Amino acid sequence: MAISASMVKELREMTGAGMMECKKALTETDGDMDAAVEVLRKSGAAKAEKKASRIAAEGICRVASNGTTAAVVEVNSETDFVAKNEVFQTYVEAVAKQALASSLNGGKDGQDIEAFVAEAWNEDASKTVKDVLVEKTATIGEKLSIRRFEKVSGDAVVSYLHGGGRIGVLVAADGASDDAAKEALTNIAMQVAAMNPQYISRADISDAEIDKMREITIDSSLNDPASLPKPVLNKLIDKAINDKVWSDEDIAIYEEKKSNMNYLFNFLSKEAAAQLTELAMADKASIMAEKIFSGAVEGRISKQLKEISLLDQTYVKAEDGKQTVAKYLESVNKAITISKIVRFEVGEGMEKKNEDFAAEVAAQLG
Repeated sequence: MAISASMVKELREMTGAGMMECKKALTETDGDMDAAVEVLRKSGAAKAEKKASRIAAEGICRVASNGTTAAVVEVNSETDFVAKNEVFQTYVEAVAKQALASSLNGGKDGQDIEAFVAEAWNEDASKTVKDVLVEKTATIGEKLSIRRFEKVSGDAVVSYLHGGGRIGVLVAADGASDDAAKEALTNIAMQVAAMNPQYISRADISDAEIDKMREITIDSSLNDPASLPKPVLNKLIDKAINDKVWSDEDIAIYEEKKSNMNYLFNFLSKEAAAQLTELAMADKASIMAEKIFSGAVEGRISKQLKEISLLDQTYVKAEDGKQTVAKYLESVNKAITISKIVRFEVGEGMEKKNEDFAAEVAAQLG
């Protein structure tokens, strides 16, 4: 059977496959359109399987909302070039709408992805989400991956995309849903994108997490003698000298530079600094008992809590440079309560391909 240009065009519009692939499939099936579609699906699945071991850590985030519920998705590609492709972006927007309509909630770690890709595709119930993913992988020519999605609901929900979709944010709140509330929440979404808080408020941080933070802060301080309060550092230096831990050369350097302790560690040997660290760790219990050290530790923890707690952060648009996010929300409407925040950043926590174009060309020529 002769394969006409109109048949190739029809199959291409149905599947999104390349022109030559469509012509080949139609020729193989003697012009049977349904059979040709199946051939292309199998071909796409085979190509996707070959690409499965590749690293896809680029991509974009997209959002979808119906007013009281919103979803954000991250779909990955192998290259930033594909991430900027209109076909890919349109596809990811469709995935976001699929996530919004899904009965699943997703989750930051992608725990619902297996069930999600098994769902019927909203735009064509004869296909699953995975079927369409396989087709797009074959059409675009790179490994694509729906990494994760998450949904939020509330009296008011807002979404925000930053950097062309490199970062996707959702914020849900209760207590108000008027335009002023939504504008405030949009500003908060921008804050979340910029400052990456891990929690809404300090109350969300468990005692165990704070204890772990304290342990890390203590050990990092003891492992960096130059950062220790001067009285604590001076005691360690006295011990290093009196117990003959330091070399005569380092003792001489200390005697020469002790009038300006700020620059002492620029002149001491690496061995002397390491020996102070060993002395500090060995004397950990007594150092922790000193009020000046414990006070410094608690001050650092308080600063860390402020950085990771949204409501405690300084509002990025604060005119006085001091107003917290909590105070900003109160100034808009005291009834607003943020119930959930979600922040996706493309490729975070993933291994990324190390691009070396020259080496790649050399390998191909070799």
